[in-house]
Amino acid sequence: MLSGPRATLVRMAVLALLWGSGFLWIKLALEGGIAPLHLTIVRCALGAAVLLVLARSAGQRMPRDRRVWGQLVVAALFCNALPFFLFGVGEQTVDSGVAGVLNATTPLWSVAIGLMLRTERRLGRLRLAGLLIGFAGTLLIFAPWRQTGLASWGALALLAAAVSYAVAFAYMARHLIVRDSAPLALSAAQLLTATGLTTLALPAAPGGSSSPTATGILAVVVLGTLGTGITFHLNSRLIADEGPTAAATVGYLLPVVSVALGALVLGEDVGPRVVVGMAVVLAGVGLTRGGEGGAGRCGPLSRPRPGRAVSAPPSGRRS
Repeated sequence: MLSGPRATLVRMAVLALLWGSGFLWIKLALEGGIAPLHLTIVRCALGAAVLLVLARSAGQRMPRDRRVWGQLVVAALFCNALPFFLFGVGEQTVDSGVAGVLNATTPLWSVAIGLMLRTERRLGRLRLAGLLIGFAGTLLIFAPWRQTGLASWGALALLAAAVSYAVAFAYMARHLIVRDSAPLALSAAQLLTATGLTTLALPAAPGGSSSPTATGILAVVVLGTLGTGITFHLNSRLIADEGPTAAATVGYLLPVVSVALGALVLGEDVGPRVVVGMAVVLAGVGLTRGGEGGAGRCGPLSRPRPGRAVSAPPSGRRS
């Protein structure tokens, strides 16, 4: 059985593969006839089911505090329901690899929102340079000055998903107080809440034009169970066992994995401009982090601040 640094590398590789492949599964589900809203509902429900089983096995109970459930509504909206739906909308017209690259801008939006809310510490020259470099990379990816640029409604939806993650991180870091002993149960409760929120939107959703294919159904099942439920659990374990720095490293691998899978499985041609833009964005993210830890999911951490357990958000996401 693997142990030590080698085991850590294996965990990180598995987590990066599961997270990064989420954009591929979204694309396959959409091409398989599953609408973005239906995709979001099933994904959240399956992820919640997996976490409920894991929480029950670990003897963890769902939160009973009404205040916590109220906070979970906000967290579930901005960290699950809204971004999951926006990724579905965006990938209807944008490649899965590009979706993964735009998702990598989440830490930049987190810093920007922190500055607006005055919760972010003084940037300093290095972090300010990282923020400017990161957004310059985003502009390079969109290339609005070119006819072949990505300035479209689909790409904007993907960027809005990244902003939604950042809003969720800012809220959860300040308000979501939970029991340290039940991170799996809290994550399950959050995804259950997201399932309910997206289900409420069903009456306004247009009907599907065709029946889902077997590939579409398989894709959404994998996305919900492995790409959502299991990754929430693995991320919490990685942070608890190896520390936030190891989990943060996984965040840098996600766009690389999404681009590679999009090219290998779907034959997507990302193009040198987007690849260079991705490298610039990740370089900017690295500078803004300033050595701080964090991970790429909206899940509770296992080691909160003394005195209270806070669901501190990672900085990197999601798909």
